[in-house]
Amino acid sequence: MAQTGQRIAKITLDERSVVRRNADIEHERAVAIFDLLEENSFVLAGGAPGPFHLTLGIEENRLVLDIRSAADAPIDRMLVPLTPFRGVVKDYFLVCETYFNAIRTASPSRIEAIDMGRRALHNEGSELLRERLAERVTVDLNTARRLFTLLCVLHIRA
Repeated sequence: MAQTGQRIAKITLDERSVVRRNADIEHERAVAIFDLLEENSFVLAGGAPGPFHLTLGIEENRLVLDIRSAADAPIDRMLVPLTPFRGVVKDYFLVCETYFNAIRTASPSRIEAIDMGRRALHNEGSELLRERLAERVTVDLNTARRLFTLLCVLHIRA
């Protein structure tokens, strides 16, 4: 865990880039936000003290991380190209759809096999996100996993 204060204390999704989501996706979003706020590590390379308020959005094919102080003063605005994420996000969505369908009808062994694939893709996307943020912010794997979930939520289009 990062030193005290080097964490996200509030997170918001830029709802301008979010469309109506189904119940499964809403649940994943809510769990990711809850878990992220419970425990995370978010250390800015410039050494700005936390805790931080983070707004995530998508603008012009880029993930936007608007980072502010607890008093809402701007600290940094990161733009991360989404092109490197396209393949893993597409594959992750396909596996998630299969998983959500399977949990209603498939055998436990089939569900477990699909879930293993889903977790592997999620880990791949999380590591890619960590790599893309590494020069400006350091996050642990669990923080990256939750941020990747939210990146996927932001990718959903009508």
